[in-house]
Amino acid sequence: MLASTQVVDMHTHLFSPRFGAMGLSGIDHLLTYHYLEAELFRESRVTPEEYWTLTLTQRADLMWKTLFVASVPVSEGTRGVIAVMSALGLDTRAADLRAVREFFRDQDPRAHMTRVFKLAGVSQVVMTNDPLDANEAPFWEQVADSDVRFAPALRLDRILNDGAMADAAEVRAFLETWCRRMRPLYMAVSLPDTFRYPEDSVRSRLLSEAVLPVCREFGLPVALMIGVRRQVNPSLKLAGDASGRADLRALENICRDHPCNRFLVSVLSRENQHELCVLTRKFSNLMLFGCWWFLNNASVVEEITRERFEMLGLGFIAQNSDARVLEQLIYKWRNTRRTIGPILARQLEMTQEDGRAVTRADVELAVTRIFRTNFETWVATT
Repeated sequence: MLASTQVVDMHTHLFSPRFGAMGLSGIDHLLTYHYLEAELFRESRVTPEEYWTLTLTQRADLMWKTLFVASVPVSEGTRGVIAVMSALGLDTRAADLRAVREFFRDQDPRAHMTRVFKLAGVSQVVMTNDPLDANEAPFWEQVADSDVRFAPALRLDRILNDGAMADAAEVRAFLETWCRRMRPLYMAVSLPDTFRYPEDSVRSRLLSEAVLPVCREFGLPVALMIGVRRQVNPSLKLAGDASGRADLRALENICRDHPCNRFLVSVLSRENQHELCVLTRKFSNLMLFGCWWFLNNASVVEEITRERFEMLGLGFIAQNSDARVLEQLIYKWRNTRRTIGPILARQLEMTQEDGRAVTRADVELAVTRIFRTNFETWVATT
């Protein structure tokens, strides 16, 4: 049942074809994913400073030779590349990447995208869209996107974290304009482990006076992704971010103080997971989602998902891919099915052992709720 269910991937960094080169695809981008870059610097003598002077192709070649030819790909990130190559019929033991690059060059982009979605078992993905990104904003002046497989989400990081705008009235007008133009399913922001609410800060004021009122006006949830420690090692660039344990009293306060707002919440620290489950039980305007970033490893996903079933029943969103490269959908959702499927099966088995027969309809309901309909219901505006 889980293998055949078409999932909705409710948070990615992918882009629809209309965004052109902003949408990443192909072996060079798969290999230079920041998860792998962090691994490379532990396995190679190349320094970050030397690495960043290389072209994309040179960086990918270095990654392949270091992590796949001279070593055995056993980490979550390296196995992901192997899974993608295998699914596409490519040689996973190739000495070099010439034939692999030729394969990707020969693909019709739209046909290839359709194939990837089918292999991943994904019907729709939600993008991350930043109206303050100078490269992205011009695309929104074009005609509406006709590819319904890609839905927008309005990203707030530059506004709430980077000080791009400080006046609440200005931010509110800006968000109202972009909600009408973009028609996002939700707004979203990645927050540090030091996030507090309420507090005497621009971020707290903009949340209260601009973001949350606009979300109420347009019937949108806001996704809070809490626990990032930015640039612990700046020389690694995107790979230099880390995680930190957050004080979830901030989440408690914001859910309690704004009962008419809906919140999608994911936290990055393993140590915060139990408390997040408890808070989700206490606030009906909070929807827990995903095992994010450093948590997206099978051993941790198993622990977290089992706890969520035990405490929340079917009342959570099991996972999202966070994919940055199109083909990552294949391995990220394969891993999710492989990890979560047995956990759900065991929960249903115990229900049957405890005295209630589990039907095929029960299984279908459980699968579709945690991988589709919980999200679809949460973002519905009517």
